[in-house]
Amino acid sequence: MGLVVMTIVGLIATGSAAVGGAVAVVNTAVGLTMYVFYERVWANISWGRNG
Repeated sequence: MGLVVMTIVGLIATGSAAVGGAVAVVNTAVGLTMYVFYERVWANISWGRNG
């Protein structure tokens, strides 16, 4: 669903379906990378954990 929405937003913003699709793919890749990084950082923080 996110890829479809981002493709449509990219298409509207640029007027090109190819560029809109590329924007959607790049956005997804960056989002996934940042999610993995974020989770790994928070997994190593022990604030508020008991034991």
